Amino acid sequence: MKQHSISVGLIGLGLMGKPMARNLLKAGFPLTVWNRSRGAIDEMAAHGARPAASAREVAAASDVVITMVPDSPDVEAVLLGPDGVMSGARPGVLAIDMSTISPAVTRRLHAEVARRGGRMLDAPVSGGDVGAKAGTLSIMVGGAREDFDAAQPVFAAMGRTITYCGPAGSGQLTKASNQIVIAIVLAGVSEGLLLAQRAGLAPDVLIPVLQGGMARTQVMEVRGARMAAHEFTAGFKAAFHRKDLRIALETARELGLSLSFTRQVAEMLNRLVERGQGDLDNSALFTIVEEMSA
Repeated sequence: MKQHSISVGLIGLGLMGKPMARNLLKAGFPLTVWNRSRGAIDEMAAHGARPAASAREVAAASDVVITMVPDSPDVEAVLLGPDGVMSGARPGVLAIDMSTISPAVTRRLHAEVARRGGRMLDAPVSGGDVGAKAGTLSIMVGGAREDFDAAQPVFAAMGRTITYCGPAGSGQLTKASNQIVIAIVLAGVSEGLLLAQRAGLAPDVLIPVLQGGMARTQVMEVRGARMAAHEFTAGFKAAFHRKDLRIALETARELGLSLSFTRQVAEMLNRLVERGQGDLDNSALFTIVEEMSA
């Protein structure tokens, strides 16, 4: 296996970060990792990653530092906090935030990282845990074009569709649009499945038919049968999708837009989270559709 000359750090070893780290190791990158809980660090160390005691320590060992954490405040703390990436970064470090956060916060982080002598890309992903494990994520990138070009070998270890979307914040804006579409498709799949089930049509009849025509969607392909069977083990947590729609709706307000369908699905995800089921897969939205149709 080829050993890359670029040393990479990865902060955040959750449902997505852990398989992304494994793929970086498989691709031959020297990898340093840190996570708030120690168990995930030890697991990745067993696969060959170098464990670190802080984000600062990750940065000191890395040319490129990837963050994959839940929300805007987490990214800000990890990058700019007193024990964060920029407190220990090498000159010219490339920080790549692959979390899904606010485009407005992202633009501010780009400016602050640059002020402290670093470079930054926002590079959120789509594809869920399936894409993360397979290394086939769709990666949407904002920032300087030359930094995007320099990061290509790193992105190629984790994704298949790697797209330069524009200047700082453009990756996050693209991801917000992506999350809107997925949410509304999930609601549509839920209602289609529910109608068929209540009418006595078996899912193993319905799904192949829909997948053979204009209704074909990856949501149906990856989640349809599991939704019909009420199997909601998380591939992408409902609580995270609720957070993503909050970001999308905040961005829409800044642009003077009213996204009525997005708001309706966001309210449905709110109900799911408020009843303590935010750790279920986002496809558990189906249960809310069932309740609303009772």
